[in-house]
Amino acid sequence: MELLKEAVPKLTRVAVLWSPAEPGNARNFKETEVAAQSLRLKLLSLGVRTPDELDNALQSSIKDRAGALIIIRSPAYTSTGERIVDFAAKNRLPTMFPEKFFVEAGGLMSYAPNIADNFRRAATYVDKILKGAKPADLPVERPMKFEFIINLKTAKQIGLPIPPNVLARADKVIR
Repeated sequence: MELLKEAVPKLTRVAVLWSPAEPGNARNFKETEVAAQSLRLKLLSLGVRTPDELDNALQSSIKDRAGALIIIRSPAYTSTGERIVDFAAKNRLPTMFPEKFFVEAGGLMSYAPNIADNFRRAATYVDKILKGAKPADLPVERPMKFEFIINLKTAKQIGLPIPPNVLARADKVIR
C-alpha cells in the first residue's frame, strides 16, 4: 500500500480486489484496511467469490472513482489475471499485483514473496527432516525475502511517471 501511495502521490481512493471465499483473504483485507487508514486512504472493497463477478467488481472501481487497484492473492485471480491486467491498462488504473507474473504480463507493479527463496528455504526443512528432525519441532516461517517489480512500459502506457525514489526501491524494472 505504501509503495502504491508513493508511486501515485495524489492517491486518495484505492479499490481492493479480494475473494471472501478464500481462507485468509478476510484477514489480508483487514490488514490492508489498517494500512490504508495509516496512509489516510479510502478503501473500496471489491469482494469477488466467482470469476463471473469479476467484471462487475472491476467496473465498480471506475464508477466509484478509485485512483488505484490492489489485488489480494487468490488462486481465482491466476486464471483471470489477463482480464485484470487488460482492464487496468484500458482504464489507466495503477495496479499493485500479488505476484510478479502479472507485471511480466503487463501489470504495473507487484510486491510479493520471492518464490525461489521460499523453495530454497523449504529445502532446508526437507534436509532437517531427512536428518531426523521431527516436523512438529520445526518453527513455522513466513516468507523472508520479497520482490518489488515495476513495469515502466505499463507506467508510460497509463501516463504515470514513477518517482525516482520508488524506482530506486525496485528489485526489478521492466523497460
